[in-house]
Amino acid sequence: MALYRRLSRNRHVFRRHSIAALYSSGDLTNPSPTVLYSPLINPFQFSSSDDHNHTLNSRKLLTFYSPHSSRIELSGFRQVLHFSTLANSEEKKKNEQQKPSWVDTYLPQKIRPYAHLARLDKPIGTWLLAWPCMWSIALAAPPGSLPDVKMMTLFGCGALLLRGAGCTVNDLLDRDIDTKVERTRSRPVASGVLTPFQGLTFLGFQLLLGLGILLQLNNYSRILGASSLLLVFSYPLMKRFTFWPQAFLGLTFNWGALLGWAAIKGSIDPAVVLPLYASGVFWTLVYDTIYAHQDKEDDLKVGVKSTALRFGDSTKEWISGFGLACISSLALSGINADIGWPYYTFLIAASGQLAWQIWTVDLSSRADCNRKFVSNKWFGAFIFGGILFGRLL
Repeated sequence: MALYRRLSRNRHVFRRHSIAALYSSGDLTNPSPTVLYSPLINPFQFSSSDDHNHTLNSRKLLTFYSPHSSRIELSGFRQVLHFSTLANSEEKKKNEQQKPSWVDTYLPQKIRPYAHLARLDKPIGTWLLAWPCMWSIALAAPPGSLPDVKMMTLFGCGALLLRGAGCTVNDLLDRDIDTKVERTRSRPVASGVLTPFQGLTFLGFQLLLGLGILLQLNNYSRILGASSLLLVFSYPLMKRFTFWPQAFLGLTFNWGALLGWAAIKGSIDPAVVLPLYASGVFWTLVYDTIYAHQDKEDDLKVGVKSTALRFGDSTKEWISGFGLACISSLALSGINADIGWPYYTFLIAASGQLAWQIWTVDLSSRADCNRKFVSNKWFGAFIFGGILFGRLL
């Protein structure tokens, strides 16, 4: 009851202050219901002393403006709630953006910019690059056997290094564009924390470590792996010339589907490996189109292209087609590899996960697009689990 009485008193005081604001503006003879509220007035800021101080002046105004007072109160109160909600939302978003990652918490300060340049604080890219490698290595294992753990470790490290190198190349080539995009303007090179020369030096260091891993593979795999560098260096430029940079990313990110099999077998089996590679490309078209919807407004301003802009309102129809092609290619690869029935059970589960992404994603929400994008690590895990158990059973 005490709360109710206070809210009731504040309501009347707010009404008088709203009318007083109109009175001071000189708009008494022709009040407009669309301009009835000043954001400087807060209905919860008045105390009992305020009520006493404004009684005399407001009484005359209430008599003059009584037909409009309820409208004033309702309009003002709605705007107060609206401004309060917006402020809370922006504050929550700002706090989430400023939340420190493990890179900022545990690494020495001098190393942090390089870790951010390699996206070590965002491991989803490494997962998406590593999964096609793991699929291929597991698929190349003999029936009844586990995949080669040493080779999986090498490819896991290679995925981490190659993903970091790709991000470094991307940031060096896109540093002028990144400064104009909200999501990317804080990146080390774009923000000026690292110079282009420092970024180039770091790129050389990553490629040198990657070469050390590549030299541990057979000759066929070395040549095949080195040929992927053409895609790594050209992909960041594609967004300037075509609306299909996500397709080029798919060709780049899924090269491990070819390389993993070759590292085990010494060559590739087109009937098994090419459908596997194609499935990865279609998968990339799904998740990276969803990801690209985060930047579509900025991309339009800057003048770069993406499948998100190409598909527009038809995005869900397009990525549904890509998703169907991905699952079909995975099924064909499994059939040609003569894999056991558990693979197809996991494939059904992976299909459900992919369908959930496509049907439920809110393409107008950056946060939801990012959540769906990150969830693709589970799609990759389902496929790997299916291949693993399909080979064992």
